[in-house]
Amino acid sequence: MRPLTQEETNTFFEKLSKYIGENIKLLIDRQDGSYCFRLHKDRVYYMSEDQLKIGSSAAGDTILSIGSCFGKFTKSGKFHLLITALDYLAPYAKHKVWLKSSAEQQFLYGHHIMKSGLGRLTEDTEQYQGVIVYNMNDLPLGFGVAAKSTQACRNCDPMTIVVFHQADTGQYIRDEETLT
Repeated sequence: MRPLTQEETNTFFEKLSKYIGENIKLLIDRQDGSYCFRLHKDRVYYMSEDQLKIGSSAAGDTILSIGSCFGKFTKSGKFHLLITALDYLAPYAKHKVWLKSSAEQQFLYGHHIMKSGLGRLTEDTEQYQGVIVYNMNDLPLGFGVAAKSTQACRNCDPMTIVVFHQADTGQYIRDEETLT
């Protein structure tokens, strides 16, 4: 377990900023203590300083996981957010999408969101902006990337894809045996 390099930090924070903007600093400097990000086996973990002290006393190869996994780096150096980061991203989301109840199940099965299933959309959402997906009861279901801007969504066909699926809470069940 080690701190992220400057290049890894830039890649990681660039990905996070697509979803929560400048609120990244709120993840690190919290009311209940200081938190940090650490890299272990190509995965980025979010943990408190207390957890870091406990984890650093153990041998690196014996630790499976510590804290909450935010995502992983691919072999090509790109960063992929995992669904386990949803609970930390949702409170700080800049752009949100609410689904109608009829589209909820389709999203949880891993499908993109069509305009016909769109309940609400945050104003000023740009194309290819990261969005957090909620149901109409404000329960976070996952996250994705806006395929259309807010203005373009108003005038598009009901069968047009408006949000590309990235991750959803249904992955816990679909990928139960491989999710680590």
